[in-house]
Amino acid sequence: MTTLDTDEATLGIESFGDHDAPLVLLAGGPTMLSWPDSLCERLAAGGHRVVRYDLRDSGESTTTDPLAPAYTLRDLAADAAALAHALGGAPAHLGGIGVGGMVAQVAALDRPDAFRALTLANTRAVAPGPPDDDLPDHDRATMSRLFARPMPDWTDREAVAEFAATGAAILGDDPDGARAVAARIWDRTPGTAPPVQMANQMGLVFSKLDCTPRWRERLPGIEVPTLVVHGRHNRFFPVGNGEAIAREIPGARLLVLDEAATAVPDSAADEVAGAMLTLGQRTAGAPRVRPPGA
Repeated sequence: MTTLDTDEATLGIESFGDHDAPLVLLAGGPTMLSWPDSLCERLAAGGHRVVRYDLRDSGESTTTDPLAPAYTLRDLAADAAALAHALGGAPAHLGGIGVGGMVAQVAALDRPDAFRALTLANTRAVAPGPPDDDLPDHDRATMSRLFARPMPDWTDREAVAEFAATGAAILGDDPDGARAVAARIWDRTPGTAPPVQMANQMGLVFSKLDCTPRWRERLPGIEVPTLVVHGRHNRFFPVGNGEAIAREIPGARLLVLDEAATAVPDSAADEVAGAMLTLGQRTAGAPRVRPPGA
């Protein structure tokens, strides 16, 4: 793991595979560890350079004030494009998971020169907050249980890891896996102040981020090959959100993971990597995305 400076931010990155291989760039959700090691390793073994990175206010990336972020969703999308070019891998296959999937959608629309393929995992096509009427919202009973828990002592690594494990159990994810990842995130977090820890562990910075203007209506303009991956048992962003994205992006493939919830489990790494590698084989030649208004 290291960092790379763009014009606007310092971004924490980790690379897998041959430096000269085609680039797969994975936006964190919000940290890079939202993308499992097993998936990154399989993509690298398939002949790609894989770089996963932390969004701002998480991991090794620029941390300012998660309670009042001085940047927008568009800025995070610009970070993805700048990173692809700085790594020398543009046009890249861009992946986004969770809130990182929102970043990836906007990045593919705003900077078509930077990307040749798109993978969107467990995300939706509207900003945090109430969804459009035709999209399923968070499962209310699950959210009630999730946010009824008292916050942990953010200075206590084990307490934070246990908090993540209990949250994973509520969401339908693997508690042991979530506990291990949370401990790794805690070790990489630049301080134990609650806002900084919550930004890393829970991505709550997105609840305060300016995500305007809307981008859902622009999705039909995406022309790069797109894979939409969604857990059938995702209670945070129910599967109807992934189905809607796949309908609205021309030619998009929908891969529903029957045994998964909000995370991509290690047991699905081979299936997801295979689908992403197959998508990559469709990207010969320069990608084209219609500019807004075209």
